[in-house]
Amino acid sequence: MSNIFKTTLLLTGMTLLLMLAGRAFGGQNGMLMALAFAAVLNFVSYFFSDKIALATYRAQPVGRDDLPRVYNIVERLAQKVSLPMPKVYLIPTDSPNAFATGRDPNHASVAVTQGILGLLNDEELEGVLAHELGHVRNRDILISSIAATLAGAITYIARWGMFFGGDRDDRGRGGGIAAIAMIILAPFAAMLIQPAVSRSREYGADDTGAHWTGNPYALASALAKIEAYSKRLPLVASPSTAHLFIIAPFLGGMSFGNLFSTHPPTAKRIERLTGRSAEFGQ
Repeated sequence: MSNIFKTTLLLTGMTLLLMLAGRAFGGQNGMLMALAFAAVLNFVSYFFSDKIALATYRAQPVGRDDLPRVYNIVERLAQKVSLPMPKVYLIPTDSPNAFATGRDPNHASVAVTQGILGLLNDEELEGVLAHELGHVRNRDILISSIAATLAGAITYIARWGMFFGGDRDDRGRGGGIAAIAMIILAPFAAMLIQPAVSRSREYGADDTGAHWTGNPYALASALAKIEAYSKRLPLVASPSTAHLFIIAPFLGGMSFGNLFSTHPPTAKRIERLTGRSAEFGQ
């Protein structure tokens, strides 16, 4: 399935889901309100999902003078594989991680955390950035970014079960309705995301990045380091955006976090890259 078809399917599914939720909570008026909200949300998701994802983690834009080590690697890789130069962002956290976002290669952004810079050597950092540019070339970034925005909206609505109407005077029922909405809608949110951001996209970006650098062992080493260090200093993330990162971040113990698991085991990724099994816990 092409990413264009997946994107259309995802936006359509989101619209229908919101309309059903609107009808359940507010009848005909609620459904019409939901349709209008879905139209706005779909527009925002397509054109601004990357900015929302970056703002979620307080990512700051940087240039060559600000972060020459990262900027020069990204620029060299982009030129090598004939990609437009993406914008580069720095996330102010000591937990090591990275992600790419944007609606197409001409509007792509690559973000790295402060922590990854001190953890990885130049070859390993190049492997990580090549992986992220692999997502750009493979056009994973549009569907991933939209999925993050839509999933966040669904879980937000689920938390506020009275959003589309209902008996606003009966405050005692509000919590019960919200709880029921969370039970029903959160799995639907996960079902919408899973086809869009399947685990195979991480394997694909690994393969692409390793091919571009000609050094799969550097990427494998980077994955092992990030995985191990993240367990000691986790990056707390929302389930709706966790799939964007190169290594799955900590989901903060959220009840539905396991439904949003979109990363293959890191050990399996390393084994595919190197042909040798990987073990953690040293």
